[in-house]
Amino acid sequence: MNDIAHNLAQVQRKISDSAERCGRSPEEVTLLAVSKTKPASAIEQAVAAGQRAFGENYVQEGVEKILHFNACGANNLIWHFIGPLQSNKSRLVAEHFDWCHTVDRLRIATRLNDQRPAEMAPLNVLIQVNISDEQSKSGIALEELDALAAQVAQLPRLTLRGLMAIPAPESDWQRQFAVASQMAVAFTRLKERYSTVDTLSLGMTDDMDAAIAAGSTMVRIGTAIFGARDYSSRQPQ
Repeated sequence: MNDIAHNLAQVQRKISDSAERCGRSPEEVTLLAVSKTKPASAIEQAVAAGQRAFGENYVQEGVEKILHFNACGANNLIWHFIGPLQSNKSRLVAEHFDWCHTVDRLRIATRLNDQRPAEMAPLNVLIQVNISDEQSKSGIALEELDALAAQVAQLPRLTLRGLMAIPAPESDWQRQFAVASQMAVAFTRLKERYSTVDTLSLGMTDDMDAAIAAGSTMVRIGTAIFGARDYSSRQPQ
């Protein structure tokens, strides 16, 4: 077993343990492997170990990886765009990715809808909530959610699947849980209104346990799987 396969198994075990501690089934929580800055060879090791869902933060880098794996015949992988999305990059996301986690304004949602190829399935989207009200973070305030969700749900080439958040770093489990619970309440309300909503993308390595306890259905894990990231060779995107 290589290092990445070993790391994946450990992360899956932690997800299972977290879920079982709070009376949930481990199958309720999807592991999204965050592969930004990592080479295709690292992703290939994860694929060989059974991982199918990958998250990318940088549009051009993600598209290059998607094209690489499609050319190799690995068409069963699911690609999630999880980074801030600029309007001038929306077409690449619409044309190549399966999911976009970072919809936070109608203009972006409309562009993704209009640019999604007709022959492709609708793009799965999550509305990003700035749950910690950080000036440096993207996302809408919770009080803006109902209005944006209603607008996104009307766009035919998008499927509203739920919510995503990146809470401010917090070392105390109870405080992590309190913030995650706010997202879980909003997610439950959204599920009651829209039959397509089933995903709460919440929790990374340091707050995964609290996020799962609160009700997260998808955790985004990178370094614990692939090791530390190397940004030195990245080109601006």
